[in-house]
Amino acid sequence: MKPAAGERPLAGLGAAWARLAARERRLALLALAVVGLALLWWLALAPALATLRQAETQRRALDLQWQRMQALQAEAEALKASPRMAHDEALRALEASVKQRLGASAQLAVVGERANLTLKDAPAAELAAWLAEARVDARAVPLEARLTRAAGASAGRGTQWSGTLSLSLPPQ
Repeated sequence: MKPAAGERPLAGLGAAWARLAARERRLALLALAVVGLALLWWLALAPALATLRQAETQRRALDLQWQRMQALQAEAEALKASPRMAHDEALRALEASVKQRLGASAQLAVVGERANLTLKDAPAAELAAWLAEARVDARAVPLEARLTRAAGASAGRGTQWSGTLSLSLPPQ
């Protein structure tokens, strides 16, 4: 039933409220207050308290991230400040590091300013150490990597990688 043009839409609600006994009105107000408090909790207080509980953990994580960024910045500045390296010197340093770190699990082939490293069952830890050493000592920058986890990795030796890794050397 539609309200008449001059009738207020909530007039029926007011009339129903007036018909309620005093006890029923108090119970309805109490129920309304409980619903209002629950809404206040779910919409305003609970999210704020959850954020407050997580704040310390997030601050610690951000501090660790900031320290890592500072370390990376210091490393980048040290690399920028280091003197330019000649191509031949970089090549010798790269070849020496391949023999020392990776041994028989790697073969190095150089074409111009690009060095291609072929790996067969190279230990992951040694490969990571070699990459860091090649970047600093030979100024070699990785360009492309096509690596697969070696299928025959034994439990005692950890993860091993096979594939190719291409690096850019300083210009001649």
